[in-house]
Amino acid sequence: MMGARAWLLLFLLNGSAAVLRPEHVSSCRVLERVANCTDLNLTSFPHWLPNGVHTVDLSGNFLQNLTDIVSFYPTIHQLNLHSNRIEFIQPGLFRSMSHLQVLDLSRNQLDLYAALKIAVGPLTFVQKLDLSGNGLYTDMSDTFLGDAPALTNLSLNGNSITKIGKDTFIGTPALRNIDLHNNVILEIEEGTFESLPHLAELDLSMNSISCITDFNLYQLNSLNLSKNSMTSFQSIISDQDFQLLYLDLRENKIQYFPILPTKNKLIYLDLSRNQLHSLNGTDADEELHNHKSPLKLCSLLYLDLSYNHLKSIPPDFFVSMVALESLNISNNCLESFMLDHRSLNTLKTLDLSFNNLQNLTFGNCTLEMLETLYLQGNWLNTLDPGIFQGLPSIRTLHLQQNQLSVCGLEKHVSGSCVYLSDICTLQYLYLSENDLLYLPAQAFKCSPLLILDLSLNPGVEINEHALSGLERFLTHLSLRGNQLQVLNFDLSLLHHLKVVDLSSNQLSSLLLASGDTAIESLNLQNNSMVTLETHTLKTLQNTLRNLYMGSNPLSCCRNMQLIDLVQQKSVHIPDIAMVTCKYRKDGEYVEINLRNVQSEHCETLRSKVLVISMITVLTLGLMVVLLVAIRLCHSRSHRFNHSYKA
Repeated sequence: MMGARAWLLLFLLNGSAAVLRPEHVSSCRVLERVANCTDLNLTSFPHWLPNGVHTVDLSGNFLQNLTDIVSFYPTIHQLNLHSNRIEFIQPGLFRSMSHLQVLDLSRNQLDLYAALKIAVGPLTFVQKLDLSGNGLYTDMSDTFLGDAPALTNLSLNGNSITKIGKDTFIGTPALRNIDLHNNVILEIEEGTFESLPHLAELDLSMNSISCITDFNLYQLNSLNLSKNSMTSFQSIISDQDFQLLYLDLRENKIQYFPILPTKNKLIYLDLSRNQLHSLNGTDADEELHNHKSPLKLCSLLYLDLSYNHLKSIPPDFFVSMVALESLNISNNCLESFMLDHRSLNTLKTLDLSFNNLQNLTFGNCTLEMLETLYLQGNWLNTLDPGIFQGLPSIRTLHLQQNQLSVCGLEKHVSGSCVYLSDICTLQYLYLSENDLLYLPAQAFKCSPLLILDLSLNPGVEINEHALSGLERFLTHLSLRGNQLQVLNFDLSLLHHLKVVDLSSNQLSSLLLASGDTAIESLNLQNNSMVTLETHTLKTLQNTLRNLYMGSNPLSCCRNMQLIDLVQQKSVHIPDIAMVTCKYRKDGEYVEINLRNVQSEHCETLRSKVLVISMITVLTLGLMVVLLVAIRLCHSRSHRFNHSYKA
């Protein structure tokens, strides 16, 4: 009786508040039985909707109370009350709504109603219920879940739940999907989910769960435990088949590889950003268990072990992973990585970047399907010269930030360099920041590279035939930051080259001799260019779309053709604000932005040149006249003297 009086009093108070509040109501938009009443400042359920409406969206209003008015629309299938101020629901309100399947009550103030301990009443036909962002804490969800026999999808994320009791889901036996992420869950009572035979997806991410022991949800397909405080995950020892496919354990504090169901169907396992320092069990008993029942992950396609503290990988760790396609062990502490004969032959992507790798060994007939290999950020220096030639499907090699050298045509028996030629599948190669000193002739011969990054190898000497063999394939070339003073090979010979980055060098000219090129983007920033030759511009004019020229000591009056292209917008210069040139005025050099150069800036110089030329001509003319006059005078004097003597 006291409970009924309490909610009646609350209803009357809220009703009074609604009367006093000014209301600005606009018409809902109704189209094909869908009523859109969002953000209309409504304080009560609209009573003017058509009788046959199926979907009503009242999100973003100011509703506080849900009363009998809702039952006037028995045909509603979907009711969205997201982001209102609802703090009271008339008990039994949804009983007569026999078609209601989707009910969204997220981001309201239902904690005020739940505190009254009054059940909402049956949600007999509701299949999807969203109660997220309502400030609900432990046991409050029982107010809404006591009688919902058809409910399959439940969202309780963004509340303040600290504990899930074993009776929480007694009234929702049909649940298939439960979202509990972003709560404060510390405890889950034993048997809580065992009453849900159809449960397939469970999201417990962003909580405060410390461990999972005796995991026994055989029917579960997906389990998300990321961003908790877990130190371990252990499944029960059972010969029964588990249906788990996706297990997300990232961003926890797990120190040892989890003990997984012996009979599992896992295809996705994420253990990234933990504290793994071993891929064994957590103690002697578990290691013994692992020894008796070795790890079997025969269906696993994706494994992420990145951002941990692993120093080594057991030699037989990958033996059972006969279907693995993606393996990420980046950002660990590995010093060596070795694969035995015929290991990981289904793998397509392998990420070993940002470890401490100094040794890398791939046995015979390993990694036969590997397409992408990430090795950047290691200490690789001495490798088997033919290690990459032994990867029959490799398409992309990330070798940046190592200390590798590239072999030429001569045969090497030591590991002082690696061959990057004759790899008939290789299309993308990244060799930046390797302290390369020399790039030999035909370094990539018979490797059909599309993208080649040789940037940030300051002082590298590039043989004029280093890119020979790439004429029919290469589209992107980066030589950024190599301190190049001269480009001793003709870029126009690379017939399909579209993007060229030559920035941050010391180039004063560009070699494009053939007069035919496909270059669309050219970066010459931060070089020593005084003049971009007319021949170069003529070669580029039909294909060039983007030209970067900032931070060059350009001459205004020697680049009039470039200035014309800029001012006519024939070529787009994305860094035009940084592109300046200098012209001489009153004996001093003046700097000006390239787009602001006018013809008169060079007329003074031209006039001076003309005056100097005229003076020079006149001077030369006078000198010639004077010489002729002297010669004539001398001739006459000679004739006079000759006559006198006679």
